[in-house]
Amino acid sequence: MVQQICVLGSTGSIGVSTLDVVARHPERYRVFALTADRRWQLLATQCLTFRPDYAVINSPELADLLECELRRQGCSTQVLAGVAALEQVAAHTQVDVVMAAIVGAAGLLPSLAAVKAGKKVLLANKEALVMAGSLFTKAVEQHGATLLPIDSEHNAIFQCLPSGPADFHSGGVFHRGVRKILLTASGGPFRNTPVEQLCSVTPEQACAHPNWSMGQKISVDSATMANKGLELIEACHLFQVKPADVQVVIHPQSVIHSMVEYVDGSVLAQLGNPDMRTPIAHALAWPERIESGVASLDIIATARLDFSAPDVERFPCLVLAQKAADLAGTAPAIFNAANEVAVEAFLQRSIRFDQIALVISSTMQSLAASTLVSLEQVLDVDRQARLVAKTAVEQLNG
Repeated sequence: MVQQICVLGSTGSIGVSTLDVVARHPERYRVFALTADRRWQLLATQCLTFRPDYAVINSPELADLLECELRRQGCSTQVLAGVAALEQVAAHTQVDVVMAAIVGAAGLLPSLAAVKAGKKVLLANKEALVMAGSLFTKAVEQHGATLLPIDSEHNAIFQCLPSGPADFHSGGVFHRGVRKILLTASGGPFRNTPVEQLCSVTPEQACAHPNWSMGQKISVDSATMANKGLELIEACHLFQVKPADVQVVIHPQSVIHSMVEYVDGSVLAQLGNPDMRTPIAHALAWPERIESGVASLDIIATARLDFSAPDVERFPCLVLAQKAADLAGTAPAIFNAANEVAVEAFLQRSIRFDQIALVISSTMQSLAASTLVSLEQVLDVDRQARLVAKTAVEQLNG
């Protein structure tokens, strides 16, 4: 049977890559719903190509523009607006698979709606697990959802583990002989930049990732390695492991996407070209394999693979994320909110690149972490942390 796909965040890099893979397999997949934040023209183009039943965009004003353009082009896709509409299409009874690719905290509620509807959820929105953690994985169990990781690192770990996702939420993977998870990181564009020069980094430089084509926010996160910290937290929840069981390794070639070490001394690694269509195709078809459009890895041309430990002086955001992972509870949500505010301020040139970590640190010091008990608490902590982080940005400006 043809599977109905809902792509949350279809105009972002993951969404565009997902649609590329889906278009290669019209006999297997049909696009049921597409959603975007503000890029209504690109969403309109996608709707004209894939003819989904629904399109959702952030605001009513943009929804009006989108609907006018679609009707002018003879497209009958129903246009909706707002967060409630995102949750509606993610949980729709006709949807089989949800690609959760909305960036940041905004992706939490629609991703959770898909989980509660028992969908097969392809999780590219790491913030959902970072913020809600145990609440999110508990919902996966309670509602019989299937959760598959899309981040290249977590998808690689998944491919190197001994069995399917059910094992992740029933005692973790260590009872299957796993000793350690090795989470690889490219080190971003400033891996070798003198630390004293980081204060003069521009948004354009921070967004120029050497290996991956990504959106602005995740590109900056990669440059600060805050993204690797978020991935560490996500890995703890996905695979039911402790932060100490996850080792971050700098691997500049981005060919090995992550590794798993076993108690017998074996280390399994997943290799491939740095193209997100590989993990997307893997998760879409799991447990089968389908063509992704990604070129074969030329291991001879690759020639060498380098590894090193991350420089904690160069990447203070990674240290702060590891602290949040150790504190657990609401600490990761505080870290995530502060990071989102700080990155946006940097992209707007309100603070320097090296001040992103200062905003996060100040916010984490101002708000004490507490035990995670409810979604309402998560959303409240997120709001508080954003207010504190914005005050920190203003103080740096002053």
